[in-house]
Amino acid sequence: MSFIDEAAIQLIAGSGGNGCLSFRREKFIPKGGPDGGDGGKGGSIFLKADSSLTTLQDFRLQKKYQAKNGSPGEGKNKHGKDASDIILKVPVGTVVFEESTEEEIADLKKDGDLFEVVSGGKGGLGNARFKSSTNRAPRKTTDGEKGEELSLQLELRLIADVGLLGFPNAGKSTLISSISEAKPKIADYPFTTLTPNLGVVEAKSLNPYVIADIPGLIPGAAKGAGLGIRFLKHLSRVKLLLHLIDVSEIKPEDVEEKKNSLDKELKEFDESLSKLEQWIVLTKVDTKTESKDDYLSKAKKIYSNEVFLISSITGEGLSELVKKVSTKIIEINSNE
Repeated sequence: MSFIDEAAIQLIAGSGGNGCLSFRREKFIPKGGPDGGDGGKGGSIFLKADSSLTTLQDFRLQKKYQAKNGSPGEGKNKHGKDASDIILKVPVGTVVFEESTEEEIADLKKDGDLFEVVSGGKGGLGNARFKSSTNRAPRKTTDGEKGEELSLQLELRLIADVGLLGFPNAGKSTLISSISEAKPKIADYPFTTLTPNLGVVEAKSLNPYVIADIPGLIPGAAKGAGLGIRFLKHLSRVKLLLHLIDVSEIKPEDVEEKKNSLDKELKEFDESLSKLEQWIVLTKVDTKTESKDDYLSKAKKIYSNEVFLISSITGEGLSELVKKVSTKIIEINSNE
């Protein structure tokens, strides 16, 4: 199944059933009073977060959802039947926007989160409701209320603690496959990752955390170039960014340029995202021998936060990275 992280849908709640105009017509009761029942309530439509779902694909196939109307009232004071509600399941992490105003109206972050999007209309009143001491044969009824209608934009944002950030072939997919059970597609060409991948990092005596691998950025991504801009929104929930820089084809003095280039894309896309804590991870150090420490010292001179040298192929530096990230996530969570 394709990874679909955006969808536009229209939801129409059911209208309430009309109230009934009726009078008792029974043998030996020639002047029976009003007995018209109320109409039933129209069906509402809810969105519910379901952890078993990973895509909004179903909403690309069906874009319009309409609940049934409530049944009209009947004689003998019989109320109309309420229409059933509709519950549409969406992936955990789905953000709901009203299409016309682009206003965010719901954020379904946890499994089981339930949100009523459109409410069914109330049923109308039958004429039995209007009987009084001065009006013993009312002919008044009311129609059921119209159900609410709304056009939505659904946007899926992955729920992850840590986001991997970098240009194509920086080693993001290889890293996530090395430290988690995620199995992203890996190949030696740009844009191997066409969809975000999530992996749970579990290590002995450490708290587990979720890490997200986002398709690589290229210069100009914030203006729409390449694939990365489409997926940057998935980083909006993360608590820590790992900026991966491939050292296999650059010199130590190029590290700063690589970092600044990606920082520029982040800031242009979302300035708040660029303010998240970011650690540098120098990847593919197995391709270097004596000079690899030069990359580390250069990065530490220009960056005050954590800097790591790793090789996902040989495993160098991975245990230290995994441990420090776990400690940092615990610290961030305790301060929230």
